[in-house]
Amino acid sequence: MDLTYDEFLQYVNEEDIKFIRLAFCDVYGNTKNISVMPIMLDEIHANGMTIDSQFIPGLSELQSGYTSLHPDISTTKLLPWRPEHGKVIRMMCGLSDKDGNASPLDTRKILSDAVESAKQNGITFRFGSRMEFYLMKLDEDGNPTDMPFDNAGYMDIAPLDKGENVRREICLTLERMGINPIGSYHGCGPGQNEIDFTSADPLTAADNVETFRMVVKTIASRNGLYADFSPKPIPGRPGNGFHVNVLATKEGADDEVILRNSIAGILDHAYESTVFFNPSDLSYRRLGKDDAPLSISWATQGTGRIIKLPATNGKSSYLQMCSPDSQANPYLVNALLIHSCIDGITRNLDPEDYTKKKSFPENRKEAGKMASESEFIRSVLNESIIEAYCN
Repeated sequence: MDLTYDEFLQYVNEEDIKFIRLAFCDVYGNTKNISVMPIMLDEIHANGMTIDSQFIPGLSELQSGYTSLHPDISTTKLLPWRPEHGKVIRMMCGLSDKDGNASPLDTRKILSDAVESAKQNGITFRFGSRMEFYLMKLDEDGNPTDMPFDNAGYMDIAPLDKGENVRREICLTLERMGINPIGSYHGCGPGQNEIDFTSADPLTAADNVETFRMVVKTIASRNGLYADFSPKPIPGRPGNGFHVNVLATKEGADDEVILRNSIAGILDHAYESTVFFNPSDLSYRRLGKDDAPLSISWATQGTGRIIKLPATNGKSSYLQMCSPDSQANPYLVNALLIHSCIDGITRNLDPEDYTKKKSFPENRKEAGKMASESEFIRSVLNESIIEAYCN
């Protein structure tokens, strides 16, 4: 929503907006929010909204206990499932500390800085997202169970696929919020689903992932179900991946060379970045199983690699990063991919130098150790973020 502040106030008044959700992410990518009334907007616009962050993971451990929220008007989304009278909107927010400085734990700002770094190097990025999730049944008290909604398989149809109508409702809701799905289908696991949506600039793409997870969880709940984004919801069944399509271009440079440089840059830094792509203990039960990547390698086809090259008209124009899982923080994922690609491009790295397959860290502890000792990670992420993931 491209509005000035005065135009935004006019929109709030004309559309009968009564609740404004100021949303932000903790360091692990979990969306949090506080609802305010329109009477508060002038004060928040001038000074931000101070919240007690002592109970928020990451923010509580590494800050003084208070954080200020600064809404980004351009991210305004109307929540279609809320009442037509007294409507509700949501805005993503930046974070600052008690002194007014940008918070070191604002992962959205980390991504914004990565985009600026790319711009300074003459590089432009587009990111697309493909995210898997399970639909699980609830018990009689409304609590999630480990029972999938159906027993269908890959791209099955109704009546085997019971999630068809839920996915339809999710897609229509996303469209009303300005996010355009391009495909939806049943995944390989029982009760597993996937929805893909159009590419965008890296910051918008990450915002869309956060919105997507919120919409999926909301629509699932309205249908008496639970949406599970964890890396391995059911032992022995496929895990949930967060596949990221990356297109990098540089003015005056050959697109194929930039693609190859980007692949090499990601491969060069994938091992030390793993804990941010795969942040939970369950993540390491997903890697190497079923269709999840088995090694830090790349291929034009087949499975088991972290990078695939989808072909359009027989030619690949972008890469697909397959190792992140659906619980990863999209702002950190996109930021690390950008910095990795920049490094590959500026150093003119060649993916043919990375033909030997390399295994992932065996567990989160090992992955955290690799990240904390990495010069690359310390050059692109601050100590507060590294401590939050590696301790």
